Amino acid sequence: MNGFSFSRWLGILIKEFIQLRRDRLTFGMIVMMPIMQLLLFGFAINSDPRHMPTAVVMADPGPFARAYVAAMKNSEYFRIVGTVDARDADTLLDRGEVQFVVTFPVGFNRDLVRGSTPVLLVEADATDPMATSGAISVLNKLGIEVFAPDLPGVRAAGTAPIELRIHRRYNPEGITAFNVVPGLLGVILTMTMILMTGLAMTRERERGTFENLLATPATPLEVMTGKIVPYILIGLIQVALVLVAARLIFEVPMQGSLLLLFAVVLLFILANLTLGITFSSIAQNQLQAMQMTFFFFLPSMLLSGFMFPFRGMPEWAQVIGNVLPLTHFLVLVRGILLKGNGLDLLWGHVWPIGVFMLAVLALGIKTFRRTLD
Repeated sequence: MNGFSFSRWLGILIKEFIQLRRDRLTFGMIVMMPIMQLLLFGFAINSDPRHMPTAVVMADPGPFARAYVAAMKNSEYFRIVGTVDARDADTLLDRGEVQFVVTFPVGFNRDLVRGSTPVLLVEADATDPMATSGAISVLNKLGIEVFAPDLPGVRAAGTAPIELRIHRRYNPEGITAFNVVPGLLGVILTMTMILMTGLAMTRERERGTFENLLATPATPLEVMTGKIVPYILIGLIQVALVLVAARLIFEVPMQGSLLLLFAVVLLFILANLTLGITFSSIAQNQLQAMQMTFFFFLPSMLLSGFMFPFRGMPEWAQVIGNVLPLTHFLVLVRGILLKGNGLDLLWGHVWPIGVFMLAVLALGIKTFRRTLD
C-alpha cells in the first residue's frame, strides 16, 4: 500500500480550489451567508421593539391628556398615528395597523384635579405578546412622571394618579403558543415547499432524465405547473395536520373561516412552489438548489415577524420583510385564527403574495427557456 504522497494531496487540494472558483454561485453564497447573518442579527433583530404605532381615542382632550400623549411620544416606545373614534380604533386593531389604542375617558382631566383616579383604557394587539410587554411596562411609569409637576400630591403619595386598565385583545392571557403555532404553519410551508420543488429539476439533471423531458413538446409553463401541482396536495396535508395539532394540543382558538384560511394557504403554497421551481431552473445541481433555499429561508424566518417583533426592526428591514410572502402570511393566518378577520380586512396582505407569485413565475419561465436553449 502506497504511503501518503504530498504531491498527490497537493493536486487534489488545487483541484478543489479550481472547482470552487468555477462554481461561483456556491462560492458567492458561502461568502454572503455569514455577512447576511451578521447584518440581520446585528442591526435588524430587536427584542425590545419601540415606535409602536398607537392610536388615541380622546374623549376628554384636556391639558393632562395631551401631556400624557406627549410623554408617550417622548418615551420612544410609541408612535402616535392619530386621534380616532372608538369604531375606527377597533378597525385599526383588527387590521393590525396599530399595536395600541389608548382611550382617555370623559372627565379625565376633571378627575385628576379633584384627586380622583381616572381609568385609562389601553387596548393592545396581543397576538404577539413580546411586542407589547416592553411598551406596557413603560406606561405604568409615566403617570407619576407626567403629573407630578402639576399635582404635588402625586409624588408625595408615591402612587400613580391614574389606573391603567390593560385589555390584551385576541390573546388575553398572553399565551405564546397562540402566536408561535400559527406562525409555524408558514415556516413549515416555506421550508418544505421551496426545498422539495427546488430539487425537482436538478434531480432530473443529475439522473440524466432531463434530456428526455426536453425532447417532449411540452412548453416551459406546462413543465413548471406540472411539477408544482403534486406538491400542492402535500402542502394541504401539512396544513391540516398542523391545524389539528394546534387545536387539540395547544388549544389555539379558530375564530375565523377555515375556508378562507385554506384559500389563503393555497395562494401561499403556490407562491412558494413557484419560487422553488425557479430555483430549480437556475441551479445546476441539488447542492445549489439547497443553498438557494436556505439563502431565502433565513431572512424569511428572521424578518417576517415570526421570531422577533416585526415593528421592532428598522425601516430598511421592514421594507425587505414586506417583500417576503411569509411576512404577509403570518398576518393573514393570525388574523383569521385569532381575530376572526374576513377578506375585507385581509386584502392588503393577500395581493402582495399574489404579485410575488406572478413575478417569480415570470422569472422562472424566462430562466427555464434559457435552460431549454
